[in-house]
Amino acid sequence: MATNHHHQPLNVSAPPGGGGANGGYDDDGRPKRTGTVWTASAHIITAVIGSGVLSLAWATAQLGWVAGPIAMLLFSFVTYYTSTLLAACYRSGDSVNGKRNYTYMDAVRNNLGGFKVKLCGLVQYVNLFGVAIGYTIASSISMMAIKRSNCFHKSGGKNPCHMNSNPYMISFGIVEIFLSQIPDFDQLWWLSIVAAVMSFTYSIIGLILGIIQVADNGRLKGSLTGVSIGTVTESQKIWRSFQALGDIAFAYSFSIILIEIQDTIKAPPSEAKTMKKATLLSVIVTSVFYILCGCMGYAAFGDFAPGNLLTGFGFYNPFWLLDIANVAIVVHLVGAYQVFCQPLFAFIEKFASNRFPDSQFINEDISIPIPGFRSLKLNLFRLVWRTIFVIITTLISMLLPFFNDIVGLLGALGFWPLTVYFPVEMYIAQMKIPKWSTRWVSLQILSLACLIITIAAASGSVAGVIQDSKSIKPFQTIY
Repeated sequence: MATNHHHQPLNVSAPPGGGGANGGYDDDGRPKRTGTVWTASAHIITAVIGSGVLSLAWATAQLGWVAGPIAMLLFSFVTYYTSTLLAACYRSGDSVNGKRNYTYMDAVRNNLGGFKVKLCGLVQYVNLFGVAIGYTIASSISMMAIKRSNCFHKSGGKNPCHMNSNPYMISFGIVEIFLSQIPDFDQLWWLSIVAAVMSFTYSIIGLILGIIQVADNGRLKGSLTGVSIGTVTESQKIWRSFQALGDIAFAYSFSIILIEIQDTIKAPPSEAKTMKKATLLSVIVTSVFYILCGCMGYAAFGDFAPGNLLTGFGFYNPFWLLDIANVAIVVHLVGAYQVFCQPLFAFIEKFASNRFPDSQFINEDISIPIPGFRSLKLNLFRLVWRTIFVIITTLISMLLPFFNDIVGLLGALGFWPLTVYFPVEMYIAQMKIPKWSTRWVSLQILSLACLIITIAAASGSVAGVIQDSKSIKPFQTIY
C-alpha cells in the first residue's frame, strides 16, 4: 500500500537556478526538473511497496494457486494501462506543451471540472482517513508481535502470551498527536528515504522467512482453488475471495501520486513518454515482488495464511529477524501516517481559515520561546483539530481492529474512482474521443468491469467486518 503520498510537488528537482536553458528554469518558471526514468521508477516503487504486501499471502490463500497470481497480474495490467492514460493528462490540452498539472486534483480540475472535482476530493480524503485507521491497527499488531515473540521465547514456548491491543494503539496515537503538530512534517526530505528503506526491509524479511518456512515444511502448501470449503463455509468462501480482491487492489493503489512524480521529470522527450516507461518498469518490479511475497506466504502456511504475513511466523526462530521486520513496520507506519494525514489536515485548515477569516482561534499563531531553539509557533485550532482527528482514528481502530477487512475496504473504495474512473474520463476529455466510438466503448467497458470488481470487493470487506465483529466485544480485542 502506497506510502509516500506527497501532495505537494516532490522536491527532487534541480536546485534553484541550476544551469541549462533559459537560466535554469522550466516553461512554468519553476527550477529546471531533472528527473529521469530511473528516479521516477524509484519514486513509484518506494511509494507502492508498503503495508499492502503484508496481506497478499492471505489474499492468495483465499483465491488459490490459479486465481491468486492471475488476479495480481490482472490488477497490475489495469494499473499500468490506466497509468499511461493518466500520464497523458499531466499537461492539459496538449501533452507536449500544454499547461502543467501539479497534482492529481489539478488534473481533474483542468480536464473535468465542476462536480467531479468535489467527488474526487471526497474519495481522496475519505481514503486518507481510512488509511490512518489501517495504519494504527497494523502498527499495534506489529508492536504486539515483538512483545509476544520475546515473551514466547523467554518462556520457552510454554506461555501463549495473549495480550490486549489497546495500549499499543493508544501509544501509537500519542506519538501521532505529537508529530501532527509539526507543520509540513510530510515534506521532510529524509522521511521518504526512511519509509523506503523500512518497507523494503520488512517485505524482504517476509519473503525470506516464507522461503525458510517452505524449506522447513519440505513441500509447497496450498491448493489450486484456495481455502477449502469446510475450513470456511460456502458463503464465507465467496465473501473472502471478494475481499482478497480488495486487498490486492489496495497493494496497487498508487495512481494518486503519479502526477506528482511526473512533475519531477525533465523534458524533452515529453514527460508522458518518460512516465510511461517508468510506470512499466515499476509495475513489473512490484508485480514480481508481490507475486513472490503472496505465493511464498501461501506456500509456507497454506489455508491458514495469516492476515498479516509477519505475525504468522510468530514463534519461530530466528526471532530477532522477525523483531527487526516488525520494528521496521512500526517506524515506517509512524511516518507514513503523517504523509497521508498532513494533506488532509492542511485541506481542513485552509477551509476553516477561508470560512472564518476573522477568528483568532483559527488564524492566530502563538509563539512559545524554547531556550536554545527557535520559538515554537503553536496554533490553537491546529492543536485542537489535529488532536481530535488522531483520537477519533485511534478509537475507531480500537473498535474495529481488523487489518484485512479495513485494507480490503480501502483498496476497493480507492481502486475504481482513483485508478480507473478519473483517469479514463480525463483521457477521453483530453483526447476528445467521440462518444460511442470503438475506443470510447472499450474504455467504458474497462471502467464498468473495474466498478463491478470494486463493488464486490467492498461488499466482501464489509461482510468481513460484520463477521469479525460478532466474535469480539468492543475495545477488548485479545490476540
